[in-house]
Amino acid sequence: MEGKKLKILKKVLGSHYKSGDETLFFCPKCKHHKKKLSVNLDADKFKCWICDYAGHSIRRVLRDYADMRTLCEWDGLTSRVDINSFEDLFKEVAEDTEQRIFLPEEFRTLTNVQLQLNSLPARKYLMERDIDHEDIVRWKIGHCISGQYEGRIIIPSFSVKGELNYFVARSYDDHWKRYMNPPASRNIIFNHLMVDWDSDIVLVEGVFDAIRVGTNAIPLLGSQLNESSKLFQEIVRHSPRVYLAIDPDAEKKSAKLIKKMLTYGIELYRIEIVPYSDVGEMPKDEFLKRKEQAKPVSSSFGDFFRYLLERTVKI
Repeated sequence: MEGKKLKILKKVLGSHYKSGDETLFFCPKCKHHKKKLSVNLDADKFKCWICDYAGHSIRRVLRDYADMRTLCEWDGLTSRVDINSFEDLFKEVAEDTEQRIFLPEEFRTLTNVQLQLNSLPARKYLMERDIDHEDIVRWKIGHCISGQYEGRIIIPSFSVKGELNYFVARSYDDHWKRYMNPPASRNIIFNHLMVDWDSDIVLVEGVFDAIRVGTNAIPLLGSQLNESSKLFQEIVRHSPRVYLAIDPDAEKKSAKLIKKMLTYGIELYRIEIVPYSDVGEMPKDEFLKRKEQAKPVSSSFGDFFRYLLERTVKI
């Protein structure tokens, strides 16, 4: 098995030599003149000692630099599945199918520095959730003091073209119905306009969790992430490193998501939430600390089920 894997890697990366448990190749990213890309087949890891190109799945290198035929060869050796008609599954969405909605007529922005009396309850609520003015500006947060969405914080979402495609309306006046969102599909990438697919992304449950995380956080809006969803397709298309920061009470629901992402060779890390109930409760510096300590979710079948057992015991 190891010999066959090395044969595939040689086809993509060129010649190599062994050094203990490591196999050294030329790095395809920085193209250093010496073999500085270290690959450990047993641990399923790689790292370039020059440019820090690294990951916990060797398949990521093949996704970045091999053709589809070679990638399928690798999948055949590792019992991974990929799609034979990749282009058919991930077709570009037609321009005229982009969801368009409108903000409530009563929407008023909170991005203005100048305080208004009728905005004080909304601002107080945001302050209590540790959401500052920079967050308000970044997420273009507003509120409604009358109409259908009266007494609610409004957080809009913009498509990659900068058009409004959804919004979240959260009560700040103790209304029994905390969320009252628009009659629109949630099959979107929330604030796609702000996503940098060349950097790590963090998947969270809700919008307030995403605000706490900051840059490159995408809320799932409580929905399942399957192969037909736009978010899943974009993740597979761009293959970023993905950090999962899922609420403890939703871990079982996330198991299918984890298994599916591993199937498609996504490099996954999990961020520990306990003892907090969600990311939104966590101090920002604590979240950053936990992100640095995040553990990779291995692509090996045994490690995946150990992960599920560990989460089930905690739940």
